[in-house]
Amino acid sequence: MNSTTDMTTRLADLKRKVQRELEWIDFPAKTWVRPHEFRGRTIHDAVVIGAGMAGLAVSASLKRYGIANHVVLDMAPARQEGPWVTYARMETLRSPKILPGPCLNIPVLTFRSWFEHCHGEDAWAGLGLIPRGMWMDYLIWFRDVLDLPVENNVKVLDVDPVASGVIRLTIERDGQRQEIFTRKAILATGRDGSSSQYLPPVIADLPGHLRAHAADPIDFSALAGRRVAVIGAGASAMDNAATALENGAARVDLLIRRSDLPRINKYLGLGYPGSVNGFAGLSDAWKIRFLDYVMSAQTPPPRPSVLRVSRHPNAFFHLDCGLLDAREEGDAVALKTTRGTMTCDFLIAATGFDVSLARRPELHRIAPGIRLWKDRLDAMAGQIHCNEINGELASSPDLGPNFEFQPKTGMERQGLDDIHCFSFAASLSLGKVSGDIPAISDGADKLVRGIAAQFFQTDAAWHFANLEQFTTPEIFGDEWCDTALPTG
Repeated sequence: MNSTTDMTTRLADLKRKVQRELEWIDFPAKTWVRPHEFRGRTIHDAVVIGAGMAGLAVSASLKRYGIANHVVLDMAPARQEGPWVTYARMETLRSPKILPGPCLNIPVLTFRSWFEHCHGEDAWAGLGLIPRGMWMDYLIWFRDVLDLPVENNVKVLDVDPVASGVIRLTIERDGQRQEIFTRKAILATGRDGSSSQYLPPVIADLPGHLRAHAADPIDFSALAGRRVAVIGAGASAMDNAATALENGAARVDLLIRRSDLPRINKYLGLGYPGSVNGFAGLSDAWKIRFLDYVMSAQTPPPRPSVLRVSRHPNAFFHLDCGLLDAREEGDAVALKTTRGTMTCDFLIAATGFDVSLARRPELHRIAPGIRLWKDRLDAMAGQIHCNEINGELASSPDLGPNFEFQPKTGMERQGLDDIHCFSFAASLSLGKVSGDIPAISDGADKLVRGIAAQFFQTDAAWHFANLEQFTTPEIFGDEWCDTALPTG
């Protein structure tokens, strides 16, 4: 038996095991949601926008709780959803291999279950960090084995609440614009789904052939023999620098504003059940104190990513080196820094993302009315000022308990609470349960439980009528005989 046939057999065996164990817990639950119509046709109960890890976790949770009438839309081709095989350029994940990820806390759906069936227990024992491509393979398997309703090559152009309990989505499929309707829209579009790439103005003003953001598609083969400068010191800076070096760049200079690299990942200090389940119930002051402290400390790049760069003799780290100016100079870029001047042929800005709902084209209609944390803080009579906290936190949406948008005071917009933000931007409102591997299952479960509760409460009269019509007997009257009482 060749290796391909053997792998196919192993995965078929695992699929049978998954199906059997899901039966044991009655997964998926029987559909119970009342069908809703708009303009004479049945509409979706939910549309999940984004089929990356977060979107798959939400879809699986919707199936688990009997909300079958949903669809997941992604603009990417099949098997290219999320960052894992596009702009993510690390060799391995930084998350430990033991984390449950999107498995809904069902053991047979974990990465470990999939890996051991594919490669064996001995291979698991020898595995260090998870290779990036292998994580994508796992997510593809997760989607397939649960038969999640994903539609690829579909771009959402507009999100518009058009009636009570109805969201209209304008989409583009096969070059054609269409409209679909849903009761709930769930934004599971990753880090950039509620933000935009941040480019310092001095970099943004350069012509496109001389610079790129770290999340852009980059032809690294074209950088062979060229001088590359990378702005930043985070994981993406290291991974882009290493990729340029591995593709033959003549030299790579990392310009790092800080005088030292952060050493401790403070987010790891919040990765326990108390934080996952308790953060949403904290006071505003405590929420801000926790996350502002973590973000101010900054997250260090993974050690393997730094070593991946530093093992190249033509890689140079320049600490305490802030970028002051960047100008086109012939076919090159002249850089002015706090440590002097230099020239490069191509500039990569690993400068992260800005949380900015207003810059998301699909949200242009609703973004002005969405309440942000800076709006919430400004209304707190000066107790906390938004200029006292991280700007990314201040610009985050102020979400309700089910990840739903809320309207700004005086700008009441019908239907905002039927649009749910299940991405990194939810962190300040509900904790880090919707953007990263560690607690993604907990976040998806919380979101879908809240949606299920709303569906039941909205249609309580319909469900009561069904209850009145429920006539399935458990006993039939032939199980006993009525006898007379004894006398005397």
